[in-house]
Amino acid sequence: MSAKRTVPVTIQGKQYRIRAEADDESIARAALLLDETMEKVRARSGTADSFDVAVLAALNLANLLTAERTSSGGDSGAGPRVLELIRLVETAVGDTKSAAS
Repeated sequence: MSAKRTVPVTIQGKQYRIRAEADDESIARAALLLDETMEKVRARSGTADSFDVAVLAALNLANLLTAERTSSGGDSGAGPRVLELIRLVETAVGDTKSAAS
């Protein structure tokens, strides 16, 4: 098992430092995918609430993963990538909640 390290990413214009075992490029790609998905959700829904946007983006990404798994007949090895995306969303939502308090 590789050691965890901190990887800086930007999601929705905000800097986050993600602790992860995955390589930097993998985390950067996941953060970019999340950022792009959140931007599309924000544009389509018209909502400005970051928590709502994060939840809808996570749901969108989970739906894509489910469709991919169904079409490929099972787990396509995406599990670790999805866990990293979930962690990114949880980090973003956690920071948003604490900033609102």
